[in-house]
Amino acid sequence: MSETVIEARGLRKEFEVRVRAGQLRREKRTVTAVAGVDLAVPRGEMLGYIGPNGAGKSTTLKMLTGVLTPSAGDVRVCGLVPVAQRTRLAARIGVVFGQRSQLWWDLPLRDSFDLLRYVFRVPAAAHAARLRRCRTLLDLDEFLDIPVRQLSLGQRMRGELTAALLHAPEVLFLDEPTIGLDLVSKQAVREFIADLGRSGDTTLVLTTHDLADIERLCRRLVVIDHGRVVHDGSIEDLHARYGSPRQVLVDVAEPVTDPPRVDGAPLVRTELDGRRLCYALESVTAGELVRRLAGLATLRDIAIVEPDIEDVVATLYRTPADPGQGCSMISTTTVPGASAS
Repeated sequence: MSETVIEARGLRKEFEVRVRAGQLRREKRTVTAVAGVDLAVPRGEMLGYIGPNGAGKSTTLKMLTGVLTPSAGDVRVCGLVPVAQRTRLAARIGVVFGQRSQLWWDLPLRDSFDLLRYVFRVPAAAHAARLRRCRTLLDLDEFLDIPVRQLSLGQRMRGELTAALLHAPEVLFLDEPTIGLDLVSKQAVREFIADLGRSGDTTLVLTTHDLADIERLCRRLVVIDHGRVVHDGSIEDLHARYGSPRQVLVDVAEPVTDPPRVDGAPLVRTELDGRRLCYALESVTAGELVRRLAGLATLRDIAIVEPDIEDVVATLYRTPADPGQGCSMISTTTVPGASAS
């Protein structure tokens, strides 16, 4: 059985804020950002942790990394209590927050990497070997000697990833690592993360609004909404529970005015003046649908279209909460100075 490197039970975070209660009076109000999250992540897993703005994603990560103290619950990362043992934990985890930098703004990128070697007390040979790998996979050489403040967002993010990995962390937390990046930089970052995950040496927790990152990188998906976990399983499970069925696009030789009807695969639409038919796979397989259609029309081409995960997650958010899962609508009012996302 795989070793569990992240374990949270009943993890909760509340903030106390003051709100206006009249012309001259303010009153205290408790706002719940995370409301009892249970999470267990085995070593080497790539976990996608997603939710809408204000759902509690970043707040959860801040508790797992020791930045915030939980209001209730138990949490251990690498066997350590994050806040109480934050210094020891920092040497065993890496963190990349999309809008915060761990690099020295006025120094060349190379110098930042050198300083981090001393901060984490990494042996010179090990540091050089890891830096070589990152330089190759992330194409760092062309801007290693440029001050961080002059780097593009994509270049800086590649530098941030490298900085987080130079001390060989057991767990890497990535909070919106591709936010604002151009397509080329996004692809480079995704490929690097995928390569890191395939090695199995590092456990990755990825939060993002870019669901393409999740689909391409993570097998397990945890969805949080209103501070509670509303889905924990594979992306396939999410599609099966909340998604629209797969669709089959069938191109026919001649325009069809009366499209064939197939039990278990309702016709969704017709395109190209009746030359393309779109069916939804509800209770039949794609092979069975094609077999039935072949006897009714001359087929020229066939394509299977998977449901878009963005549509699936949107459906999940619109689904009424199941009281048995404890997904009650808890206030997620934004707390000044403390993000609840």
